[in-house]
Amino acid sequence: MANKTIIIKIKRQLTPDATPAWEEFEVPDRPGMNVTSALMEIAANPVTRNGKQTTPVTYDANCLEEICGSCAMLINGRAQMACSSLLYKFDQPIKIEPLSKFPVVRDLSVDRSVLFENLKKVKAWVPVDGTYDLGPGPRLTVDEQEESYPLSRCISCCCCMEACPQFNESTGFVGAAAISQVRLFNTHPTGKALARERLSALMGDGGIHECGYAQNCVEICPKDIPLTKSISEVGGQVMKQAIGDLFRK
Repeated sequence: MANKTIIIKIKRQLTPDATPAWEEFEVPDRPGMNVTSALMEIAANPVTRNGKQTTPVTYDANCLEEICGSCAMLINGRAQMACSSLLYKFDQPIKIEPLSKFPVVRDLSVDRSVLFENLKKVKAWVPVDGTYDLGPGPRLTVDEQEESYPLSRCISCCCCMEACPQFNESTGFVGAAAISQVRLFNTHPTGKALARERLSALMGDGGIHECGYAQNCVEICPKDIPLTKSISEVGGQVMKQAIGDLFRK
């Protein structure tokens, strides 16, 4: 009996300006194989299905356990993590492409720096001045910890931005991930010191008003973060601050 194999079609692009092309590979079907292990199999023997010698596929990966967020790609048209995507769950041929809303670096590797620029824009950090020991910070109650923990699970994979119809060059929308981080740091006892600045950043171009409430983000998030609740709560805070600022003038 012949060993079973899996057919994988990969969208290749050698440089950011090159014309993309598809290559088809055949890898052995082993129990528990995920997309990352299939890409490793191809790298060990980079020969296409029709016998043409090629180069190993370039992709991003690190933790291999859905924590780092680096291996996000389109698998059969859906943004998901390669490390937790088991091959047997997909219809063949399995089509693998880079995320479509980010500049391609090479093959499946894309430049997702726009997310980190957006996180800087909304000051997604806890402000701590000085290089010396400031002592213990304010304590969080158990209820506060329970509310914050799901928000802190964001792995910067950008799946929510890829799935969002409003995230594009025309709107400059910051995306659900950045908005959710605003909610996280605005509820932190020390982080809330920058709350006004974060909310002000979401009032400008690409801010929270660009959200069309399609809810694709919460459906596709691999960490089950309550993104739509974050958007709703932060949207209310932005509106409240905007009205207050209006009366202060």
